[in-house]
Amino acid sequence: MALPHADERELIASDISAYLERQKSKELLRFITCGSVDDGKSTLIGRLLFETRQIFDDQMAALEADSKKVGTQGGNIDFALLVDGLSAEREQGITIDVAYRFFATAKRKFIVADTPGHEQYTRNMFTGASTADLAVLLVDARKGVLEQTRRHSILTHLVGIRRLVLAVTKMDLVDFDRDAFEAIVADYRSFAEQIGILNWVAIPVSGLSGDNVAGRGDAMGWYDGPSLLEHLETVPIDSAADEAKPFRMPVQWVNRPDQHFRGFAGQIAGGHVKPGDEVRILPSGRIGRIDKVVTMDGDLDVAVAGQSVTLTLTQEIDCSRGDVIAAAKDPPHAADQFEATIIWMADEPMVPGRGYWLKLATQNATATVAQPKHQLNVNTMEELAAKTLDLNAIGVAEITTDRPLVFEPYADVAGGPPNRQLGGFILIDKLTNSTVAAGMLHFALRRAENVHWQALDVGRDMHARLKGQKPAVLWFTGLSGAGKSTIANLVEKKLAALGRHTFLLDGDNVRHGLNKDLGFTEADRIENIRRVGEVAKLMTDAGLIVLTAFISPFRAEREMVRGMMAEGEFVEIYVDTPLAEAERRDVKGLYAKARAGDLPNFTGIDSPYEPPEQPELWIDTTAMSAEEAADKIVEELLKLR
Repeated sequence: MALPHADERELIASDISAYLERQKSKELLRFITCGSVDDGKSTLIGRLLFETRQIFDDQMAALEADSKKVGTQGGNIDFALLVDGLSAEREQGITIDVAYRFFATAKRKFIVADTPGHEQYTRNMFTGASTADLAVLLVDARKGVLEQTRRHSILTHLVGIRRLVLAVTKMDLVDFDRDAFEAIVADYRSFAEQIGILNWVAIPVSGLSGDNVAGRGDAMGWYDGPSLLEHLETVPIDSAADEAKPFRMPVQWVNRPDQHFRGFAGQIAGGHVKPGDEVRILPSGRIGRIDKVVTMDGDLDVAVAGQSVTLTLTQEIDCSRGDVIAAAKDPPHAADQFEATIIWMADEPMVPGRGYWLKLATQNATATVAQPKHQLNVNTMEELAAKTLDLNAIGVAEITTDRPLVFEPYADVAGGPPNRQLGGFILIDKLTNSTVAAGMLHFALRRAENVHWQALDVGRDMHARLKGQKPAVLWFTGLSGAGKSTIANLVEKKLAALGRHTFLLDGDNVRHGLNKDLGFTEADRIENIRRVGEVAKLMTDAGLIVLTAFISPFRAEREMVRGMMAEGEFVEIYVDTPLAEAERRDVKGLYAKARAGDLPNFTGIDSPYEPPEQPELWIDTTAMSAEEAADKIVEELLKLR
């Protein structure tokens, strides 16, 4: 095939450039489709792509061939196949993952997220909703408003989506009956009023026939409102409201290509910024001034919310990833205790008191979640008492982080778009690195504002020098009956004989006083270890070598205590004894009671023990006596010190 003439190539290039400029100037609307399983979300999006001519000829041919293979109703094209890309989705006829599609009309650009309707994949639906401006909530005309319809309504409302379309789908399967449509609208209206959804419209559609998707059709002459596409093209977008907020930019990366340039890269979360603006670096509070606003296209006179930029300052200021650059005269706050709404997304229930990684914008911290204040019943909107949160549960709880985080309440106080970057967070399991929850911060808990660290003239270094030793925590862990207390007691005697200053914290002894209010549930065990860790830390501040003998069954809590200590001061000692041998010893008769069901939540029987993966010392009690184990520990400790 002959190549186009030079003039023609120039014309083609100019046409492409003009097309790209037109596309660039159009507004972008991000929206999601959500609702219960098999409500027709993928079919609706496929129909939108078809009606807006976003399908290439080869795609259309493949779609027609695939539709024949699956034997669609009446030989119609199965538009859902355009969106359901995973083989498991095609086999089951449901959406599992979030599928993003781009399309455009003469008026506007769109990014649509097709989210799963199945309750098992609610976490994926929440992912799609987290960046959307509008939600298209689908309801099957035959089934009406279901529990998942309500759950998705609540979730979209919680993440700050304030514009919603109630798309009553599959109207062709109820003979386009107006009464069926109006009954669903009336049912949904009473629910929407309960949770505060005010800005919504209802549209009857048929993805199969295309009625009211992009055009009207003749089947529903009784409906005089806009088609779905007409509404999407004209609904207001709230981007200007983000630009009117005070300036905030979480720092994602410090750009230092050479010694002459140092810039701070990130996406502007709110407001606008220009050269000469005075800014505050948080959480340090240092003041600086903007020198340049740099993008891939060159320097800007002004940058606004949503743009990714690199900022340079007129002076050298310590600033790194996780810091927030904000308007100097109107900065956000920093805190380490919050109230938050939490949507639990893991199969394993939330464990109050356990340490999770919390990610807020570009900030990371260890966070513990208290027992929920309440859990929300998505059907009745009741606030129910709850000790934990299970998969897909929505609750309110207090969160404590190990360092202050720069934040803003998720819900904008002026009623504008939510503060997603500095108000929305995720929780990550420390062991599996899987995301277990998402949440929205309400406010900081101010109860400790007047409590400050007191400066002391005699610090931990002086305490240690006076005792002539380096502080340490010897953390003995293992099953009940493994010999932890016996070995720890021998180790302390040997260290005392060497003139070392020590203190032994024993699990049973601590539960007679400090922790006598705690039981043996998973949450109580975690709180037991947290308190012991705090006491051990205070004792190392006094210069002591602290020995602790606790089952401490969970790795996450042992790592939590390690994180409290200075580098190198936490020595984990795994007293390894097989369960059968621990039961044989069973001098207290605890295993027998547990086997009989008289001692619930007993480690090794009906509560798990997670052995250390890389302890500093590993003691095999089947291969050495308690005396030999103590000698080995003291010998190794003296090497470490």
